[in-house]
Formats: sequence, C-alpha cells, structure tokens
Amino acid sequence: MRPLESELRAGVSALGQDLDADQIAALLDYLALIQKWNKAYNLTAVRDPAEMLTHHLLDSLAMIWPLQRHAGGRAIRCLDVGSGAGLPGVVVAICCPEVAVTCVDTVAKKAAFLQQVAASLKLPNLRGLHARVESLADSYDVITSRAFASLASFVSLSEGALAPEGVWLAMKGKHPDDEMAALPQSVSMFHVEQLTVPGLAAERCIVWMKRAAA
Repeated sequence: MRPLESELRAGVSALGQDLDADQIAALLDYLALIQKWNKAYNLTAVRDPAEMLTHHLLDSLAMIWPLQRHAGGRAIRCLDVGSGAGLPGVVVAICCPEVAVTCVDTVAKKAAFLQQVAASLKLPNLRGLHARVESLADSYDVITSRAFASLASFVSLSEGALAPEGVWLAMKGKHPDDEMAALPQSVSMFHVEQLTVPGLAAERCIVWMKRAAA
C-alpha cells in the first residue's frame, strides 16, 4: 500500500463516500504533484504530506457529497475561484467525472500547475485558467471558493460568471456571521452546512448562496 493510502481510505470511508481504486490513486498522485511542485511554485504553506492529506485533500473531499447532492446527477459546469493548488477544484474533477471543472487563478505559475495536473492525471474534465475571475465570459452552474476572500468579495468578483440559476458554494471555517451580514441585497444566503473533516479539529462549513429573487 502506498504512503498515506490507508489514511486516505479511512477518511473517505468516514465521509461516507464511495471512490474506486483509480480515484484513490489519482488523489494520491495529485498529493505527490503538489509536493513535487511546491518548492518552485509555492502552492501551499503546508509542507508535511500527512498534514496536506488532512488539511487539503480530506477538507476538500468533505464538500463532494454536498456538491453531488446539489447536482443531482446532472452534468454541470463548476468554476473554482482563486484555486491555487487546485483545492477543491482538482478534487472535484477526480471524484465527479460528470462535472466540468475550471480552476481560475491570477498567478500564472499556479494555473500552469493545474494544467500539468490535468495532463498528468488524465482528467479531461479539468482545466487551469490564468485569468481574473471578473474577466470571464463563460457561465457556470456552481462557483466554488476555499479560503479565497470574504463572501461579499467572492460573490461580487464572480457574479458575472454565475449562470442565471447558478449557486455559490463557499467553504469557510467558523460560521461567518459578520461576512454574511455584509452580503449585498442582490445575494441570498439560503443554507449554511456544517462539515466534519476526519482528523481536523477545526470548524468547517459551506455557505450556499444564490441571486436574490427580483
């Protein structure tokens, strides 16, 4: 068994997810790519592989089921804003082959890394894009972010890329009451979903938002 494979499998099981051997292998290969490229590309401040597994992979895996529940089996388009090393975008692409994932980042090196991940892991549903989110012309069914910006900044910058019936999915730590209070009236926060991440003591949640009814 590969290093960290048993820990990953235990975490996936604790999250109630059903991933096949190829998906487990792809997640471990992705972790190895982050480690390999991290020194030159400064992808993450977390350097320890075991800590990367918990703080990055399992943390991102915790939002897979909520995303799948929302999609309901539909083939949807997902935009991951300020994706950095591809968290959670790459994890979504690995676990949800029916979801077309675009990871956008303003740092060219990080976008290049994401393109490398897509090629190395043979993920046709993943692309890395070097751009500012507010400049995008395409529209997406779900727009995600993880440790990107305040909720108000997140929705303001990405609103032009949200499909008419689309939703925002923001991963946060503690219940962000102050940030939710600062949301513009044009945005409706319709659910805060608490997450439990195996091996992570910190609070985590998803803030679900959509455009407010006219």
